[in-house]
Amino acid sequence: MQDCSMLAGRRVGFISTRLAGTDGVSLETRKWVEVLEAGGIHCFFMAGELDWPDEVSHLVPECHFTHPDVQATHRDCFQSDVRHPDTTVEIERLKHVLKAALADFVRKFDLEVLVPENAVTIPFNLPLGLALTEFAMETGMPMICHHHDFFWERKRFLYNACWDYLRTAFPPHLNRVENVVLNSSQSHQLSLRAGISSTIIPNVMDFANPPPPPDSYTDDLRAQLGFKDGEKFVFQPTRVVQRKGIERAIELLHRLDIPTKLVISHASGDEGDEYFVRVREYADLLNVDIVFCADVLGGERGTLADGRKLYTLADIYSKADLVTYPSRVEGFGNAFLETLYFKRPIMVNNYATYSYDIRPKGFRTVEMNDYITEATIEEARGILEDEDLAREMVEHNYALARRFFSYEVLAQRLCTLLGTILGA
Repeated sequence: MQDCSMLAGRRVGFISTRLAGTDGVSLETRKWVEVLEAGGIHCFFMAGELDWPDEVSHLVPECHFTHPDVQATHRDCFQSDVRHPDTTVEIERLKHVLKAALADFVRKFDLEVLVPENAVTIPFNLPLGLALTEFAMETGMPMICHHHDFFWERKRFLYNACWDYLRTAFPPHLNRVENVVLNSSQSHQLSLRAGISSTIIPNVMDFANPPPPPDSYTDDLRAQLGFKDGEKFVFQPTRVVQRKGIERAIELLHRLDIPTKLVISHASGDEGDEYFVRVREYADLLNVDIVFCADVLGGERGTLADGRKLYTLADIYSKADLVTYPSRVEGFGNAFLETLYFKRPIMVNNYATYSYDIRPKGFRTVEMNDYITEATIEEARGILEDEDLAREMVEHNYALARRFFSYEVLAQRLCTLLGTILGA
């Protein structure tokens, strides 16, 4: 693997609303850090929630999108097309708090480049995006902005009272700022909408190092999740949000007409509980058994206060007979790559990024085009009932993923970009 050894000793600061847990931004940040640290680059972290060691962390509560002052400004900006003057004053106040925190972060760790992770991409925290933009303008600090989800990709952000802020900082158009997107469509849209060029770096997994085989720790996982003998384990490795299209997975299980359970990995997160209720009601309507496992899913194994085991995503993937990924919209599709990495068969909706950037590579999946058909059901049933077919599919997919979406691809593109911005 090409590494960043020519940049050994350089110091990079990652910034986001949260860098903790198993959300897509946090997971992908860890992969960037692994590649950079393999080349001897020192990495540091600033966010409103962190699970990195204290010696490399700078915790700033106002970074988090759940901070009460940040939430108040968010509500006023995205529930009306007229902004109250007090909200403008509060955003300015928070911006200055965060600019001071950024200065402290850079000074504390003697940083040479900042990497905002989605912080100037999607406006969960308007003051943070504005602070990063002004800080870069005022100091000339180089930045590599890693974009995951742009605001124009989410309908709920298009009705707002903050177009001035969005045009200024989401994302900023500045010298000494490089922009990284996940897919071709984002690159085109960023150029068309903002006149900003970008580098495409897809999500990746460490396919050169496959996961270890399941061990005895997971022997009781199916029982802990309520599975009966003979029931098929279908896994939906996403949050419960509308764009994930979970109704399609529920319909699939209903029409398969074989004993199954649908296990959903994550809760609703930052998008409220209305869709969660919808999913529960729809599953009840179609008599589909759903298990929500977020309470026993963690970044590492352990034991909860009530004595239950805590499992990792890898543990749960290892027991799945089929993964469902019926998303309507994805920046790239981290769960798609995870499924390939853990060698599980997958049903996937033909969402735009999959159609343009992934499908042409030749992956073998159970595909759907926005709705379940009889062909979808027959293909899924065939995989669930034929272990040899499933094994052939996942081995084929793993080999392709290693070629196109590996750490080697990330290292080549990221290290070149970082060397350019640092003049190395």
